[in-house]
Amino acid sequence: MNVGILGTGSLARALGRVWVDAGHAVLVTGRDPEHVTEAAREIGGHGADPAGFGSRVDVVVIAVAWAGLAEALALIGADRGTLAGKAVLDCTNPVDYATGELLGSAAELVARTATGASVVKALHLFAGASWPRTGPAEQAPVVAICGDDPEALDRASALIGDLGGRAGVVGGLGAARQLEEAAGFVMRVVGSGHNPRFAVPDVDPALLRPAG
Repeated sequence: MNVGILGTGSLARALGRVWVDAGHAVLVTGRDPEHVTEAAREIGGHGADPAGFGSRVDVVVIAVAWAGLAEALALIGADRGTLAGKAVLDCTNPVDYATGELLGSAAELVARTATGASVVKALHLFAGASWPRTGPAEQAPVVAICGDDPEALDRASALIGDLGGRAGVVGGLGAARQLEEAAGFVMRVVGSGHNPRFAVPDVDPALLRPAG
């Protein structure tokens, strides 16, 4: 798969390295050409000029800060249809990290801006250090994702599998705001001095299914 990463920070680099190791071709772009070159070198992929970026990839992964999301989308011409027909994975956290307050919906902004793209909310709850994940498959982290296009969801699920995670489709893109609010909840628990891993119940889905 030809994977394009919009962003050059720690999450972008961590994801890119794993996907290159899995055999994908990774193309990186961003606002600062020097950072793009550095990130591409670290990942083992290639840097790209923002112009024409969308036409060179099958999937676009957005790994930028919330404050720079609109600018990043404009940089690659998303508002001009450059991502039309592409699966776009939005990893943005629209959260105030100090308070956990939700500042907006990144997925909704991407969907409004990226004309014709198939947006999937994914990977925003996991830091770059989470990947790659190794160990028993039944203990792999569940990455909650949502989106309206089955093919885009399949592409996202495959890339998550390459990271060592398991994709859990929780609904259409209308569920994105709830997933983004979950990130705010995690920040609030962390801010209280606790591990969010222990802040939700351990539930076996099999026990919730009606006997048949």
